[in-house]
Amino acid sequence: MWFAKSQEDVLTKLDVDPALGLTAQEAQSRLQKYGENKLKGKPKKSLISLFFAQFKDMLIYVLLGAAVITLIIGEYVDAIIILFVVILNAAIGVFQEYKAEKAIEALQQMTTPRSLVRRDGKVREIRSAEVVPGDIIVIDAGRFIPADLRLIGSANLQIEESALTGESVPSEKDAKAIHADPQTPLGDKSNMAFMSTLATYGRGEGVVVATAMETEIGKIAKILDEDTEEMTPLQKRLDELGRILGYLAIGICVLMFIIGFFQKRNLFEMFLTAISLAVAAIPEGLPAIVAIVLALGVTKMSKINAIVKKLPAVETLGSVNIICSDKTGTLTQNKMTVVKHYTLNNLFDIPAQGLELVADKDTQELLKTFILCSDASYENSKGTGDPTEIALVVLGDRYSLSKRSLDSEYKRVGEKPFDSDRKLMSTLNEEEKGYRVHTKGAIDNILRISKNALIHGELVPLTEEMKHEYLKTAEQMSDDALRVLGAAFKDTDRILEPEEMEQDLTVIGLVGMIDPPRLEVKDSIKEAKHAGITPIMITGDHKNTAVAIAKKLGIAESLEQSLTGAEIDTFSDEEFAKRINEFRVFARVSPEHKVKIVKAFKTQGNIVSMTGDGVNDAPSLKSADIGVAMGITGTDVAKGASDMILTDDNFTTIVHAIREGRNIYSNIKKSVIFLLSCNLGEIIAIFLSVLFFWPVPLLPTQILWINLITDTLPAIALGVDPGDKDVMKMKPRNPKESFFALGAGKRAIIGGTLIGILTLLAFYFGLSEYGYNLNSKNIPERVLTYARTMSFVVLAASQLFYSLSIRNPSKSISTIGLFSNKYLIGAIVVGLALQLGMISVPFLSHAFKLQWLSARDWFIVIAFALVPLLINELLKSFKRKKQL
Repeated sequence: MWFAKSQEDVLTKLDVDPALGLTAQEAQSRLQKYGENKLKGKPKKSLISLFFAQFKDMLIYVLLGAAVITLIIGEYVDAIIILFVVILNAAIGVFQEYKAEKAIEALQQMTTPRSLVRRDGKVREIRSAEVVPGDIIVIDAGRFIPADLRLIGSANLQIEESALTGESVPSEKDAKAIHADPQTPLGDKSNMAFMSTLATYGRGEGVVVATAMETEIGKIAKILDEDTEEMTPLQKRLDELGRILGYLAIGICVLMFIIGFFQKRNLFEMFLTAISLAVAAIPEGLPAIVAIVLALGVTKMSKINAIVKKLPAVETLGSVNIICSDKTGTLTQNKMTVVKHYTLNNLFDIPAQGLELVADKDTQELLKTFILCSDASYENSKGTGDPTEIALVVLGDRYSLSKRSLDSEYKRVGEKPFDSDRKLMSTLNEEEKGYRVHTKGAIDNILRISKNALIHGELVPLTEEMKHEYLKTAEQMSDDALRVLGAAFKDTDRILEPEEMEQDLTVIGLVGMIDPPRLEVKDSIKEAKHAGITPIMITGDHKNTAVAIAKKLGIAESLEQSLTGAEIDTFSDEEFAKRINEFRVFARVSPEHKVKIVKAFKTQGNIVSMTGDGVNDAPSLKSADIGVAMGITGTDVAKGASDMILTDDNFTTIVHAIREGRNIYSNIKKSVIFLLSCNLGEIIAIFLSVLFFWPVPLLPTQILWINLITDTLPAIALGVDPGDKDVMKMKPRNPKESFFALGAGKRAIIGGTLIGILTLLAFYFGLSEYGYNLNSKNIPERVLTYARTMSFVVLAASQLFYSLSIRNPSKSISTIGLFSNKYLIGAIVVGLALQLGMISVPFLSHAFKLQWLSARDWFIVIAFALVPLLINELLKSFKRKKQL
């Protein structure tokens, strides 16, 4: 705890003379002891090991088994397709892991290349990697901090630490300060400077107390480096499904082979049938279809400014019920903005945008003082300097008082720089007649050194009542979490010395400024809450400021719903997890606190999204179920640790992405239920025929062909369904919810059973046309061919038609629109055309043992095929009436 020690104690502990610095020999010795000042990552896995790691999945094992089976039965094309799917999935997995490693690499690149150090009594520039504990670092404005420092000297030093703390305003540093409280938040350690932060104002010196992985940013790197990858809900569901189908396929093979053995059937034929049915039981196209649906979803989401790095993250968004958002730059605009100005008895709320602002005489003088007593500049929508001063210059532009023109008209001839003790800054500028002192700073300090007030352009004596009014207004602004600055002036006929400037001033007024909320965020938060999603603000900023913003946005209602990092430390992990739902705002938090918050929400069974842009957000982005980084203001580290990047830095895009994620999961579920219904229909038709010693209604090659038709185009078309318009009116999906929840399993069973029974009925109808039935012996081959052609068409067509009813679990086809998914209509037309081609092209019908059907036959098979669709629509109608 270097921040709790005096400068002398720190220098003694590190054995260094600040006037001389380390000797070159001592520096070299320490470099060997502590190592280079570089962030380290875990050793990279080779591409080969990454590739083979992708095969550790039950569904992959089943697919490899299916490939072997299809080779055995001579279906080489199917075997090649299955192997291609497996290799494609492995390649996608390797690419995702490779991208994930970029987070650590981005952290490593953030270390600064060169630093000013004092060694052997001389200031020299060295590589930052050579900085060691005990080095004396010279800090000036515009230079990055190369390591964690205990400051030993500071002059108006301000350091921009938003990447670590989340605060939008640079932190003022004071080398003389000592913080005895061991729980002092990172942002309040005014006597410390941290690696990779930026000095924006003043100068200073510090002694290095930590380098490389021991720095605050190094701690973040360690958290990122931990292997905490978890399976997404989609991956868990597919893994569960893969296991079920794998065991089912093996069970079907064994059971049917045993039945055939006892029935004394042709064992070779039974073996081929059992193998074909096992392949049919596994929707081998499922991984490819899921990958395609997710990839198409990623493309669609990129059009709404959301870039998804990891495909399963698309689905994860759909189950999010907690959005933990950083405040600065995510919920707010990340730029200080003046929202109120006040001259005596004249408070004015500045509109957020539009309108040409016109100032009265007092306001003109107020703005003139603020602009001239400033070192910032703002041109072409870009500002340089202190954010507070930039905000004042921007306000001047809105009142047609440009910094450039005022500086040229009233040249600065003297100044008294800002001092953290005085909390004031003054400049002396030329006037048409004489000179004028312009002072800005803390309003209470200005009132102490003022004797007059400016009212309607006239100087009047400053009374206690007037002071009370100024302080009362300042307090009201502070209660609204505004940062308050006062302004005063003094006319003189000579150039004053700095110590003479801040005496007998005339107070003009004050302004209130804040990093304002993004205009569109409030509506987005309202929509998110309506969809059952709880927004949470996590920030390094002060508690009152954070709560004020949270109230405006509708995130929190009272101060009691907020908690600081120091207060979090008083809870045990178990107690914190139990009470986590009581809070909506977490302020003055460190990176470790952010991770703790995310983990506490996850402990309660929530699916958590974390948004952020700074280095300090990276560990929590990685810990969350889905990390969302800002594309414009986000650091490379945050982007590297995230699952999704918002190219417009717009919180509203997150809500749009959640809507898309919900629809994508719903579409994947539709595809899965459709595939299982189809495969179950095939299993029922074959299994019942074997069980009751009937002729088999379909040959192995016919089963594989139907699989090819139904497992591809219709399933993909369902995967790109436009989705339900009311999806954001529903609560987030329970992360433990199975694919078969909410009646989905029942629909799959009903659909599959209907398809299987109708296939058998079509087969029976075909036999009866020639005077045979299912129990007949010695059925001629031509009769079997006809009956199998009937069942072949019914099985395929019923599956294709049934896909229309799968689109929505409760709404009718007429409600969602028959042609609202043109891809699905196209898939059905193509599927029927292929079936027609299969039985009409002679060499194909001969190869698959099929025959041409008459117009009457086509009418009959289409009528059979429509039954599952019609029954399912009827059941949905009953369901809707029951809900009324």
